[in-house]
Amino acid sequence: MSSTDKIVVIGGGIGGMATALAARLSGREVTLLEQASVFTEVGAGLQMAPNATRVLRGLGVLDEVVEAGVRPDHLVFHNAVDGRELTRVRLDAAYEEHFGGPYVVAHRSDLLDILVRAAAAAGVDLRTGCRVEDIVQHPGSVTVRTADGTEFTGGAAVAADGLHSRTRAQFSDDRPIQSGYVAYRGTVPIEEVRGGGNLRDVLVWMGPKLHLVQYPLRSGALYNQVAVFRSPGFDRGAENWGGPQELEQVFAAACEPVRRALPGLGRERWWPMADREPLGCWTKDRLALLGDAAHPMLQYLAQGACQALEDAAALAGALDRHPVGSWPTALEEYAAVRAPLTARVQSTARVWGEMWHVEGVAALLRDEVFRSRATDDLGPAEWLWGRQAA
Repeated sequence: MSSTDKIVVIGGGIGGMATALAARLSGREVTLLEQASVFTEVGAGLQMAPNATRVLRGLGVLDEVVEAGVRPDHLVFHNAVDGRELTRVRLDAAYEEHFGGPYVVAHRSDLLDILVRAAAAAGVDLRTGCRVEDIVQHPGSVTVRTADGTEFTGGAAVAADGLHSRTRAQFSDDRPIQSGYVAYRGTVPIEEVRGGGNLRDVLVWMGPKLHLVQYPLRSGALYNQVAVFRSPGFDRGAENWGGPQELEQVFAAACEPVRRALPGLGRERWWPMADREPLGCWTKDRLALLGDAAHPMLQYLAQGACQALEDAAALAGALDRHPVGSWPTALEEYAAVRAPLTARVQSTARVWGEMWHVEGVAALLRDEVFRSRATDDLGPAEWLWGRQAA
């Protein structure tokens, strides 16, 4: 196979690794370049709805992911101030049959490790310590040059280099947009969790300018917790904002079960939450964007990694439908399929986050809408989790 029949994937996170594996399973030669010295993921918990687990099944790794993670019993929403349950989604056999896949929560590093092993076993050429400095397109190929001068030539290159993608600069001069919200994360041994309900549920606590999400990881051995709040410092225009003192200040308004989670959160690092506006063009001839490089989104729908996995499947499907070497046509088809849906996910994530964090009368109305939902009503999620969305 000539070099122009190969694909070069830039970025060894979940989206890039899934893309490399999917393209290899589609019969392409694949080289993946990761700038770090090892393949690793930052953060802990990851929720994967059926739109993602269907992709993992197609990649042949779902059973291993389920074994490493947890299949929760319910997705439960609460008011974070008074503690009342508002609604729940049963994640049972009927749910799985309806959507064609289970709901799974897993440690990000566990999912990446599984994908790395599968990609290596499939024959993907995995390279670490490769910081990409330049991408040059030629009439019949593309060359990716790394910082040490090494060049990798292929028929196409796909950049899955994240929110701060350097490759995206070839498509747009936009920058990440800070939401003013910041996330604190932490995991604790499951036996140290006090009080609360079913520890196999995904719990969401929504409050004024704050929320908390909790769920088990690693076959139920760990409990993952993520606290998010609107930074008062950000609103004042402070240079440094979102620090631990703000965490305690904002969450003082929450109920006792929510406040009880705060000691289990790390204080050394916090994550400002940012996204970008939807991008109209993801491809240029033999170069394409994927995952957060193409459509970074706020976390409220728990869809960042899920959408990257769907990207990988869509790209592989486009490759299957076109002969080897028809890279520009396949990449254009991939983007045409994925861009409209991911733009909707990006915009809906913003609205969903605003709804979680409303105050006063708006919060009363939100709670009433949630409480009035029939427990078996899955219709509102059909566009996102349903099989026709893939």
